[in-house]
Amino acid sequence: MKNRYWIKDIFLVACGLTGASLVGLLLLRSEPLEQPETFRPGGKQRQRIAEVARRIDDQFLAVYRQEGLEMADRADELTVVRRAALGLAGTLPSVEEIRELQRIETGHQVDWYVSRLLEDQRSSHYLAERFARVFVGVEEGPFLVFRRRRFVSWLEEQWLANRPYDQVVRQLLIDDGIWTDSPAVNFYTYNIIQGGDEAKPDPVRLAGRTSRAFLGMRIDCLQCHDDFLGNINLNSAEDPQSGLQLDFHQLASFFGDVENSLVGIRDNSSAPTYQYRLLDDEEEEAIQPRVPFNRELDTGQGNLRHRLANWVTHPENLPFARVTVNRMWAVMFGRGLVDPVDDIPLEGPFPRVMEILADDFIENGYDLHRLVRIIASTRAFQTKSDADFEVTEGHDENWAVFPLVRLRPEQVAGSVIQSTSLVTIDSTAHILTRLAGFGQQAEFINRYGDPGEDEFLERGETVTQRLLMLNGNMIQGYVSNGLNSPAHVGFLSPDPRTALEAVYLATLTRLPTDVETEHFCSELRELNGQAYNQKIQDIYWTLINSVEFGWNH
Repeated sequence: MKNRYWIKDIFLVACGLTGASLVGLLLLRSEPLEQPETFRPGGKQRQRIAEVARRIDDQFLAVYRQEGLEMADRADELTVVRRAALGLAGTLPSVEEIRELQRIETGHQVDWYVSRLLEDQRSSHYLAERFARVFVGVEEGPFLVFRRRRFVSWLEEQWLANRPYDQVVRQLLIDDGIWTDSPAVNFYTYNIIQGGDEAKPDPVRLAGRTSRAFLGMRIDCLQCHDDFLGNINLNSAEDPQSGLQLDFHQLASFFGDVENSLVGIRDNSSAPTYQYRLLDDEEEEAIQPRVPFNRELDTGQGNLRHRLANWVTHPENLPFARVTVNRMWAVMFGRGLVDPVDDIPLEGPFPRVMEILADDFIENGYDLHRLVRIIASTRAFQTKSDADFEVTEGHDENWAVFPLVRLRPEQVAGSVIQSTSLVTIDSTAHILTRLAGFGQQAEFINRYGDPGEDEFLERGETVTQRLLMLNGNMIQGYVSNGLNSPAHVGFLSPDPRTALEAVYLATLTRLPTDVETEHFCSELRELNGQAYNQKIQDIYWTLINSVEFGWNH
């Protein structure tokens, strides 16, 4: 029994020394990180991206002149890098990455970091999860026939490979097979009603999911009745007509042949035509499939799901591109160009910026990586969130300042975990580090409160959330853990100023101001030993609980 305790003690000492050596290496680091393969600041592709970003900037400037608005100054590059990390990876940049950024020429640091993120599994995993919420929600779904993790892993692969988005959506709509071997079919198995008479995906739920996720239109309220208020216009943008209950169920009819069999999801061509009892009818009637608008783009030939997929992703079916660029903008900014993100009127009017992005998205083969680079290159993404003039609602609505948005639960948890490690916690990090982070992050999100599918709704901080940050085990545990950087930064730094700079870079992605430096250094100079290290940990805890840490700005 005693030998077990000796083994445990030796293990902890070894881990502590390893952690200390990593911190020491980071503070004195001289070897550069591996450069992203797609970082080519002088290439033609970057020039084309910059041209589109300038068109967007010019459009915003035209609005500012028209509305008589000033635009805030450009933010420093570290602030923009922090935004990119939160939006694309759900975490903060590490001190290791920040030190590398200091080697990159000013003016290219954001481009370098976005390139790094797009080649990093942190981003592909995070963005896959964000988009999975749109496709299959956040619940575990039907027991046995739904594998959400498998679905997210598949999406992650598509993101990392930068597969054209229209091809991804086509596969979601037309794929066959078992939910484990063909992970895209989890889009269908998620919509199997548990305990229903038939073990088949529900066409009504699929129609509602399709309209919101791929078309950016909330027409699922037409399931029960016609649109009596004129809120939903269909047919075409040039000749809009008020939505009918029949329109929705004609869309649902495209899924009427889908069934779950021994070989998984498949089409059953011998299945009866989709039937539904409309509001004014006395009995069910067969409803033929028909797309709700842009009907000239549907050839009317072939398998129903293939017809639907071809129509949804058709280059002339602009709602598909519009909702995608609007959602990606919302992921990176915290809110969309049109709000709600999935409620874009067919007839417009549309923000000119969204049209520029949608047109470029279509012309360049639905390239999501290119879309991210364009958004990150815009002045709107790189402007400050404060200004030397009074910021009004008009400034905020027109993107004259970067919007202040509270961090999402997974962003808070990811940032806490990363801030207490000077090295980057990515796919190359030790497996024990990643496993511990995954488990504690999941528990934190569960207690903090997951926003669910309506993830862009503005929510204020609750008392429970504030108490969790102040007294929760996760924050206290990561700050006080002897294996993490707060326990080592102090005694491995040559002086209090260096230690303080490391703490600020790790938590707030910036250097301390002169006032902050003087305040904390005056306290640190009077301490030594354990009291000195404890003060460093107290500063860590204070900064993590600051307003600046908890908001994207």
